Amino acid sequence: MEFQRETVPVAERVDDLLVTSPDPREHLVVVGNGMAGCRAVEELLARDAGRYRVTIFGAEPHVNYNRIMLSPVLAGEKTFEQIVINDAAWYADNAIELISGDPVTAIDRTAKRVTAQSGRSVSYDKLLIATGSDPFIIPVPGKDLPGVISFRDMKDVDTMLAAAEAGKANGGGSAVVIGGGLLGLEAAHGLTLRGMKVTVIHLMDTLMERQLDEAAGWLLKTALEARGQTILTGANTEAIYGDGKVEGVRLKDGREIPASLVVMAVGIRPATALAREAGLTVNRGICVDDHMVTSDPDILAVGECVEHDGNVYGLVAPLWDMCRSLADGLTDQHSGYRGSVTSTKLKVAGLDVFSAGNFSGGDGCEDIVMRDASRGIYKRVVVKDDRVVGAVLYGDTVDGGWYFDLLKREENVADIRDMLIFGQAFAQGGGALDPKAAVAALSDDAEICGCNGVSKGQVVACIGAGNASLDAVRATCKASASCGSCTGLVENLLSVVLGDDVKSGPKTMCKCTSFTHDDVRREIVAQDMRSIPEVMQKLHWSTPDGCSSCRPALNYYLLCALPGVYHDDQQSRFVNERMHANIQKDGTYSVVPRMWGGLTNPRELRAIADVVEKYNAPMVKVTGGQRLDIFGIKGEDLPAVWADLNAAGMVSGHAYGKSLRTVKTCVGSEWCRFGTQDSTGLGVKAERMTWGSWMPHKFKIAVSGCPRNCAEATIKDFGVVCVDSGYELHVGGNGGIHVRATDLLCKISTEQEALDYCAAFIQLYREEARYLERTAPWIERVGVDYVKQRIVEDAAGREALRARFLYAQSFSQDDPWAERAAGQHAELHQPIAPFAIAAE
Repeated sequence: MEFQRETVPVAERVDDLLVTSPDPREHLVVVGNGMAGCRAVEELLARDAGRYRVTIFGAEPHVNYNRIMLSPVLAGEKTFEQIVINDAAWYADNAIELISGDPVTAIDRTAKRVTAQSGRSVSYDKLLIATGSDPFIIPVPGKDLPGVISFRDMKDVDTMLAAAEAGKANGGGSAVVIGGGLLGLEAAHGLTLRGMKVTVIHLMDTLMERQLDEAAGWLLKTALEARGQTILTGANTEAIYGDGKVEGVRLKDGREIPASLVVMAVGIRPATALAREAGLTVNRGICVDDHMVTSDPDILAVGECVEHDGNVYGLVAPLWDMCRSLADGLTDQHSGYRGSVTSTKLKVAGLDVFSAGNFSGGDGCEDIVMRDASRGIYKRVVVKDDRVVGAVLYGDTVDGGWYFDLLKREENVADIRDMLIFGQAFAQGGGALDPKAAVAALSDDAEICGCNGVSKGQVVACIGAGNASLDAVRATCKASASCGSCTGLVENLLSVVLGDDVKSGPKTMCKCTSFTHDDVRREIVAQDMRSIPEVMQKLHWSTPDGCSSCRPALNYYLLCALPGVYHDDQQSRFVNERMHANIQKDGTYSVVPRMWGGLTNPRELRAIADVVEKYNAPMVKVTGGQRLDIFGIKGEDLPAVWADLNAAGMVSGHAYGKSLRTVKTCVGSEWCRFGTQDSTGLGVKAERMTWGSWMPHKFKIAVSGCPRNCAEATIKDFGVVCVDSGYELHVGGNGGIHVRATDLLCKISTEQEALDYCAAFIQLYREEARYLERTAPWIERVGVDYVKQRIVEDAAGREALRARFLYAQSFSQDDPWAERAAGQHAELHQPIAPFAIAAE
């Protein structure tokens, strides 16, 4: 699915608005729309939502996103939309003005005003500086050549993706990453996955020397080289060379490494220029006290740009601690920041790494080491005075949280020292400690999710509030919603808190929400919601624009609930439904025109033959649904193919959609000596009544002219078997991997009754089944007796269902091929969505 990155339009001057709409609250202006600035505002809102009027300036033209997750975006594992933390609705819901793409360039402390690059000037009562850090660019010749970038924001990711695509077009590309720290290795990993030949140049002898010791660094280097990267440690860059653009990197030992892209990832520095120019006290970072207040009592700072008690932090966990202390101070609470003991749990290019505390050793320190190089596992725990002071884990990081908890609590480990290196299970349980018991033993302030700063106590509180599934916890408190490395811990906490009840917790619609499919359908009707954005805003979706699971479902639920009112959102459909053709594994499409009840005529056959010849289709096949499937059509030819088939009177077969597919028939009484009723005629009438209807999943009908059942009506979603006395109606069958025979719904005597019952059954399924739920599992879930009660026993209810279906059909039976052939096919020129092909 292709979504535009959201930006919130820049309003007119804030002060002009204040003239017409005075607000007695203090005005908090935040410089920085990143993780620190927005997290500080979140903490503030949680304590006293009405205390401040908030304006946020952002240098980037985006809403707030998770910078930690840029690497998965580069690697193709996530989209930008999936790493957004606060979408446009969050700003609107909290009356926050976002001024994006307009960085603040000056602070006037006397007038208490900030001025942005655009010239906009805004006054403040309190100012929060959250400018983060700047990438360090090594001062070598060629550093300013086009093609030399850092790795700090979405613009850098877009540049790398463009370089990778250009490399593919030219038969492959080469990239050099300068810096073997976390960011550099993540950049190298992503570019490798994108098809580039990557060389990593690192000045030090050990990769990630700030997080790993020499042994773990060697294991990491070996693993990365096995994945196709070239790793040069102890290598010093002399120059970046090229004529008008980057062409390569020259090392001081004379080696030259060709490259069309150079990524500088050698480190970061606190972004202090704005504060320094304003006259604030700055050392390595902006100096702050325990409540993040700078040398100016009305100016605060938080995040990577600050220095507290001589320390500058570049990890997210201290950032969350700072934000909590800042919010406490702004709401007259007394707890203050006392510094952070940090740990780093990472997945570098898919490899698990953990480090915490002092792993360099020193006076009085002792190392406990376990090494299994063949399995790629290395553990080192540093102990001083019978207390853990540091740890390095590579390959097996499951005990990282436990070691870190021991370190923070300064717990005496003398009694378990002999088993300490083997982990919590051996040290506390003799090798048999249940993982649930392990997580239960963690303190409430133990960190569970480092990406989002969520502690064990917060997860437990979230579960206690009724969030009984992993998806519900992710949607509510965000634990495990980012990189996912803490998923096992969250699942164990669910088991600890809920016991067996966790298994019966309702399955949420997706990770974007804590609501189930049934909840969402109910609320759409109850609150008269009429658009996907409205649903997401009112039901507090955690992910802006949703995801590949919820958007198609919401689009269907709104179509079903509001026929003639809601307009189908094509970008919320799978590519097959958008293109009105089936995409094949070679990128071409197959086209299936509708043949009513399996009948055709010379005009239709000539039209199909002409299309096959005209567009060089390599294959035509008779389908199981008694139609002809034309394979190998190029995407750019689809509008013309549609036009040619339309000219012959043929409409879309919807072979691609969650919709009515086919009505299969046998020849029935008109030709067959065994036929009892006109099965072909009934099938044609049923198809003309039901075609074009969107469903929770694909839907197939069959009509057999006698109990010999040649049309296989008893494995279809709705089947009719003709008998001497009339018609037997069957429901809930399907073929495929798990074949299910139908349940007998009832016996009726007239053809019109068969059509009426069919329409009522389809509408009941449309209104009550969950998106992507076939009739078979739906009936198994609700019970065939329930369906009989609604369709057979309740005559008035059946008629109401039938009437609603026919009303919806009055808006559904416009031929999509005719619309596309008339020029409404802009989606043909859109990239295929990440979830383009729906599983059958």
